[in-house]
Amino acid sequence: MSTLETPAVPRAVSAQSNVFLAWLAGSLASCGAVTFTNPFEVVKTRLQLQGELARAAPSAPRAYHNVAQAFWVIGKNEGLRGLQKGLGPGYMYQIMLNGTRLGFYEPAKNALYSAFTGRPSAGQSIMALNVAAGGLCGVAGAALGSPFFLVKTRMQSASSFAAVGHQHNYASSLDGLRRIWRAGGVRGLYRGMDAAMMRAGAGSSVQLATYDHFKAYIARTLAHRGLTDNSAYTHFLASMGIGFFVCLVMNPFDVVSTRMYNQKAGAAGHAGALYRNPLQCFYKTVASEGFFSLYKGFLAHYLRLGPHTILMFVFAEQIKALGARYM
Repeated sequence: MSTLETPAVPRAVSAQSNVFLAWLAGSLASCGAVTFTNPFEVVKTRLQLQGELARAAPSAPRAYHNVAQAFWVIGKNEGLRGLQKGLGPGYMYQIMLNGTRLGFYEPAKNALYSAFTGRPSAGQSIMALNVAAGGLCGVAGAALGSPFFLVKTRMQSASSFAAVGHQHNYASSLDGLRRIWRAGGVRGLYRGMDAAMMRAGAGSSVQLATYDHFKAYIARTLAHRGLTDNSAYTHFLASMGIGFFVCLVMNPFDVVSTRMYNQKAGAAGHAGALYRNPLQCFYKTVASEGFFSLYKGFLAHYLRLGPHTILMFVFAEQIKALGARYM
């Protein structure tokens, strides 16, 4: 061997670098995306809480009738700050959720492929294993980010003009975290985490797995037009295609998660006043409001999730490409 030959870089170092780059890309991309889509999250949260357990008579006036009217009402009466409520904890939640999801998706996928096929995922695609990897990463990210999602939901539901659901009235993210800690400690901070894990697991298993397939299909189909796996246009089309399907699967879990997080604490201070667990929330919601109540806020959810998915994956792919070039 020549003394001038460059020694091989250990694979562990390369793998760690790739995980960090994917985590960084996921975190920055999702924070950039949520800056634009947070107003629809505010609208969605209020639509999902309105009429909770059918407390009001069917003929009773509603503050929010549809996405456009709710957007107008909130903007007119609460201004831009009202439409961007919960953005601070929203950033922290995105870092925890999507940093974990995008950062650890490939390692999780490789581990599953190695366990079941004896070789890494490169060069093969098995939908069931992709779904499992996406679901595991989503559940892990939701668990890490649960306290921030809790505060975000409660801040977004608060309104002095047209209140829906229980009003917690936090002055800030830190005020919310402080008050929750004083009232319930660690259990209080993680109340509703099980619903969030179900929500993120369902959404991530569909989103991450189908994104891989959509991207590969588009690259193959439109290769004659010069599109590749790394083309920004390919990322845009794949993201746009999966948004609807993710929302279709995720919305019932999203309604339950919103209600579990926003409810006030029960008399004992541990369980919620309305729901003990996500399954009971599912049951009481459907029993009181009908099956389609699980799709409350669907359009607002899609208008948030569709652009968010597009922006997040396009930003993430470009950040990873830049990182691969310069790191």
